[in-house]
Amino acid sequence: MIRIGIVGYGNLGRGVEAAVTKAEDMTLVGVFTRRDPASLITRTKVPVYHIEDTAKMTGEIDVMILCGGSANDLPTQSVEMAKNFNIIDSFDTHANIPAHFAAVDEASRKNGHISIISVGWDPGLFSLNRLYGQAILPQGDDYTFWGKGVSQGHSDAIRRIEGVLDARQYTIPVDEALQKVRSGENPTLTTRQKHTRECFVVAKEGADTGLIEKTIKEMPNYFADYDTTVHFISKEELDRDHSGIPHGGTVFRTGTTGFDGNKHVIEYKLTLESNPEFTSSVLTAYARAAYRMAKEGSVGCKTVFDIPPAYLHPENGEWLRKNLL
Repeated sequence: MIRIGIVGYGNLGRGVEAAVTKAEDMTLVGVFTRRDPASLITRTKVPVYHIEDTAKMTGEIDVMILCGGSANDLPTQSVEMAKNFNIIDSFDTHANIPAHFAAVDEASRKNGHISIISVGWDPGLFSLNRLYGQAILPQGDDYTFWGKGVSQGHSDAIRRIEGVLDARQYTIPVDEALQKVRSGENPTLTTRQKHTRECFVVAKEGADTGLIEKTIKEMPNYFADYDTTVHFISKEELDRDHSGIPHGGTVFRTGTTGFDGNKHVIEYKLTLESNPEFTSSVLTAYARAAYRMAKEGSVGCKTVFDIPPAYLHPENGEWLRKNLL
């Protein structure tokens, strides 16, 4: 049995708890939180520990799955946890992935562990489909559309702003741009032409809503390059109208082959009723891969590009060749 630990018990952590419970080759050792462990009761009643006690569990956990936010948690947590454990994280700030990779790689190699970062569906599964598309259709163009759906990372970034009580952020593809790509027009699109962002924010009493809106719209890597609309609503409205966390998106690769320029469109689409639960399932599958690679002696930081697909599946190679090939 692969022994799993979870760091963080928000939407993503609870999703991992469910995914591990349903994996026949895994067992959940415990959850680690910044909160008072006595105040947290997990769905599966597994032990809860304070995050500062993780080092005491070295040797008892095969893979630690980190479920914090990319804005403020993972840049430090992943490096620290990689000193004592094999880890999986879902770091999703695309522009900062190279620097995050380098920091985690150094900590992992120094301590003989393997880490797989930026796991999920984007970055993650969509990244793989972009790679496959470029490899198969080298003469072509990439297009990625996200939504309509709630972005966990962007919502978390808003919640970290001073004066914000809670928030949801929806990423919305521009339908005109989507249809142009699907029809094979191969348009040249700016970031702003492909998506809009819509934010629903609950401000704390007395907070400067003007400053909050300005901070959101000017936030680099998250909102600055998009047309962004900010709505201030009550907590009751947020709970009533925005309690779900749906998401999804589409990756396209358009291109030509042969001497006559025959056209092709590759389309990979996800429609997700629960973004965190789906992402958690991806994290859990990659935890299996990390465990197998660690057993083979692999160390250092990896991404989805470095992981053999067969290592994600609970069955062995013989079963895969017979049933899936």
